[in-house]
Amino acid sequence: MCLAAALALLLVCLPAEGKKPLRGRQMAHSQFEKAQRLREALNGRPAKQRTKREYGRVIEAYRRVYRYSPASPHANESLLAMAELMAEEGRVFDEDAYFEKAIDEYRFLRREYPGSRHRFDALFTIGQIQWQNLEQPQPATATFQEFLKSYPTHRLAEQAKQALEEIQQQAKAAKEAKTAKGRTGKKEQKAEAEKPEAKGTTAGESTPPAKERGGLPLVTNIRHWSTPDYTRVAIDLEGEVPYEAGRIADPDRIFFDLQNTKLASELVGKTFDVDDGFLRKIRVAQYQLGQTRVVLEVKDLSEYSAFLLPNPYRLIVDIHGKAPEKPAPAVAKNGATAAPKESAGKAAGSKAAKTEAPPSVPKVESAKEAEQPEPAPGTEKEVKATSKPTTGPTFEAVGPRGEGRRKSEPRPPAAHEARPTASGERSLVRALGLKIGRIVIDPGHGGHDTGTIGPNGFTEKDLVLDVSLRLGRLLESKMGAEVVYTRDDDTFIPLESRTAVANQSQADLFLSVHANSSRDQGARGVETYYLNFTSSEDALEVAARENAVSEKSIHELQDLVKKIALKDKIEESREFASEVQTALYKGLSKKNKGLRNRGVKKAPFVVLIGANMPSILAEISFLSNATDARQLKTPQYRQRIAEALYKGVAEYVDGLSGVSLASKSPKSGPGQ
Repeated sequence: MCLAAALALLLVCLPAEGKKPLRGRQMAHSQFEKAQRLREALNGRPAKQRTKREYGRVIEAYRRVYRYSPASPHANESLLAMAELMAEEGRVFDEDAYFEKAIDEYRFLRREYPGSRHRFDALFTIGQIQWQNLEQPQPATATFQEFLKSYPTHRLAEQAKQALEEIQQQAKAAKEAKTAKGRTGKKEQKAEAEKPEAKGTTAGESTPPAKERGGLPLVTNIRHWSTPDYTRVAIDLEGEVPYEAGRIADPDRIFFDLQNTKLASELVGKTFDVDDGFLRKIRVAQYQLGQTRVVLEVKDLSEYSAFLLPNPYRLIVDIHGKAPEKPAPAVAKNGATAAPKESAGKAAGSKAAKTEAPPSVPKVESAKEAEQPEPAPGTEKEVKATSKPTTGPTFEAVGPRGEGRRKSEPRPPAAHEARPTASGERSLVRALGLKIGRIVIDPGHGGHDTGTIGPNGFTEKDLVLDVSLRLGRLLESKMGAEVVYTRDDDTFIPLESRTAVANQSQADLFLSVHANSSRDQGARGVETYYLNFTSSEDALEVAARENAVSEKSIHELQDLVKKIALKDKIEESREFASEVQTALYKGLSKKNKGLRNRGVKKAPFVVLIGANMPSILAEISFLSNATDARQLKTPQYRQRIAEALYKGVAEYVDGLSGVSLASKSPKSGPGQ
């Protein structure tokens, strides 16, 4: 009896057949999302500010994906990410050991996943690292020869042949130089050696790096975010570079030529599959010596724009097109497929969704199925959108705009007629009876980016997160709106990712929450901004602080693409800002003598650029003011701020036709 009871208990405790792998895949999926967020945060920091410990943390996060479930569709993606990060470490810290580790990781990927679509790029990249980074021509030659023997028809075969030719040319040149040096008489060699400049490094000269790159900044990474009618692409750069934009037909492509740049080894010839309905694929290649070309294969393109952001430098490309009939899966950073639209709002800064998308089978690609070589540069007709290389913003309208978002989701009848704006006009938003259903709240800063630090040590990142979460609860409980946070914990989210989250979530409003700062410690008050052009020095100063970019970039933002200055969006953003500002001042000025109403202002905030909905940024107080800092540290005062913000949002929404209840739209808020 005891034996039978023990066996029965053992059977109960053991997982049912098939359940353990499923749990492993779920854990791997959740861990992969976490690793993606960590990598995104790392990408948002300048390379010189990154540490080995931070790289190790991100790499270990990806390693856990493989450990949780080697059969997960994310496992080989994680191994690829680890190899790329290790190669990046080698460049950032100038240590060959990291390049060797990257090679080991690429080889492990090829050995463990022989059917992975990344196996081609992995072998080619090993050769690139051996040649360009480790300066090992013989191993690189062997690797490129192996590539050509294994994959003679692959799209990278031509580049492998070119690499072999360049290696041979370098070897020949080195041999000729050595021979010429041997002919030089001993006296000449001795005299040359005794020259002061030949004895080591002079006082004003730094020791050259172990891996000479010719001084060209590298293109280090490409990231992208997708929705049914919008995609944002971020091209990470080591410095400010001029670029040219253009278009090629049949098939339809737009391209960006980055001048005076060189591709990082792991990016040479790489492709990113997007397939979001109008952006199919991203390809990158060393177009010619000192010039990198990024090609975006598009379909039903409406318009595109590009602008350069510093600190760290990246070229941001926004692409708009017609929405597909069925919503496509969102695409996460670094080319990986993320959860569907229901969890899109959690893509950056939020915890992973509890419901997991059905696991997919990794794509198996044979050599025959690999893409064919690209046409030679100059053989196709290119239509340039730029007359010459530029570092300023560009914009091109390609065709008629799509019919807008949520085409297949008609809104319910209006609860009441929308009021005209404060200026007495009735925008299209009001004339069409559009309602508010989903609101994105963006707590500023986060992670290593503390924002303003008050005299009492209270940080802006903690203050605005607390206020934002309080505001979100009020909007959900009192208004019935759906709330999505760009972050709901102490996570750093790059500025360009925040607007991408709003567009990805198909939000109706975007509210970014910040605390102000001033060199004048007596400065007090509240103010609210909306995106528009401005010549105000004060507004530009605040924008410069929140954007953390140079003055030059702030002024460049004034000339940003035409689409962000569309009349209706600007009017609604101004109206939204006005209601929030009024409510903020009324709610906080009571029992708060000396608080100033600093009014509604306009400025080119990076965090508001590219948003498809009315967008504002609220400066809720001056954390640099000792009096305000003491109040802000109390939960009661932070609750008053949240309630004032809520009243402002509610007043704006009441001016429209009403609220589209959260139950009417897909849920994607925190905690789902």
